[in-house]
Amino acid sequence: MTAHRSESVGSLDAGLLSPVRAATPVEAEVDDQAWLRAMIEAEVALARAQARLGTVPAQAAEAIAAVGADAELDLVALAHAARETANPVVGFVQALTAAVADRDALAADYVHRGSTSQDVLDTAAMLVTRRAVRLILADLDRCRAALERLASDHRDTPMAGRTLTLHAVPTTFGLKAAGWLDLVRQATHRLQTLADTLPVELGGAAGTLAGYLEYAGHGDTGDGADRERRRAEAAAYGESLTAAYADELGLAVPLLPWHVLRTPLADVAAATSFLAGALGKIAVDVQSLARTEVGEVSEPGPAGRGASSAMPHKRNPVLATLIRSAALQLPQLAAGLYGCMLTEDERSGGAWHAEWQPLRECLRLAGGAAHTAAELLAGLEPHPERMRANLDLTGGQIVSERVAAVLTPHLGKARAKAVLGAAARTAAERGCGLGTVLAELTDVTAHLDEEEINGLLDPARYTGAASALTDRALRA
Repeated sequence: MTAHRSESVGSLDAGLLSPVRAATPVEAEVDDQAWLRAMIEAEVALARAQARLGTVPAQAAEAIAAVGADAELDLVALAHAARETANPVVGFVQALTAAVADRDALAADYVHRGSTSQDVLDTAAMLVTRRAVRLILADLDRCRAALERLASDHRDTPMAGRTLTLHAVPTTFGLKAAGWLDLVRQATHRLQTLADTLPVELGGAAGTLAGYLEYAGHGDTGDGADRERRRAEAAAYGESLTAAYADELGLAVPLLPWHVLRTPLADVAAATSFLAGALGKIAVDVQSLARTEVGEVSEPGPAGRGASSAMPHKRNPVLATLIRSAALQLPQLAAGLYGCMLTEDERSGGAWHAEWQPLRECLRLAGGAAHTAAELLAGLEPHPERMRANLDLTGGQIVSERVAAVLTPHLGKARAKAVLGAAARTAAERGCGLGTVLAELTDVTAHLDEEEINGLLDPARYTGAASALTDRALRA
């Protein structure tokens, strides 16, 4: 059997090697068609913005918009043409201009008027990013709701706190969920801030807006006071055009053209890599807690999910695995975007071009991870009975700190710690509970009776301020 290859779409990337984002909603918002759609929107918005300022005929702007709404451009041909110009905009503008000319020859003269490839593609990148981020935010809202429920329902559910992989002291599952909740909220804040500040790009060939100004009749002419007046008019037009362009697209107005000032891309890198780390932390916790010998949580899933190709009994934590895979990849891609801040001159030969695919992959992985996390957390199954059983595994040793603290006023800190350390080792060697050994030590029984010892060794009564901390997180 051979795999079907569609020549009409070229080599389709369906996510075969990136299942975390395969078939998730973000895919349709970042694929090649989405980028082409965003470039069309950028060109239409530019024409409309210029028409609002009276420098492009309104009829021409509407003709461009009409063609943009139903244009059927050959995506594969545009991709191939990009090899001749090192970016996809040149061939795209030629194709769009030809399509407009077929409808209105005069309007075709106003396509891409005064513009440059980077203005179009950078603006399209912001549109693509905004759409992807909106999907991510919706999934994070689902994560938040699920975590609030878990934190509230398990506010007082005791479990083993683990440090350096080993039992430390008791905590609660509610506090663990509250910690996850805080991470999701922080990621949400960063992404919402990003979505609200994504800017248009409008600079012209070298970031001076000269082409836009010249076509609008605001070229640098005249002498003396007349020249200064014309310069002031040109500056006002440039600001108005940028504002109108941003308004058409619902994007922010930048302080300066950012052809070589790549803060917006660095902001995307920062927000998506933080998201990946936040969700990745949740994923590794779920993986650890879902281990066979731990069994404190289970992933949701229909029959067949998590199946092994070799071992019939296995039900692997696939959702957490997918999220972790994205969290491991995304920071490396984000580092690539940071590296592209090293842009020479007024447009980079290579750094700008190197951003496009890492940007798309950051959005894809972030979107896939968020969508997967929403499913994971909505159906995560905690197992309080296993949490309690694991607390009892060490026969009370998990609360040795508490007993040492109670004995410190009587024995001194160093002596109390030494007594408890020796008792813990003896209990482990004999295979008995810590309480049994403590009840045999005069250093202990001189100050505590058997009932007091047993009470101190109850893990559920040594969770500190875990419940209060959980409440604080839920109130935030």
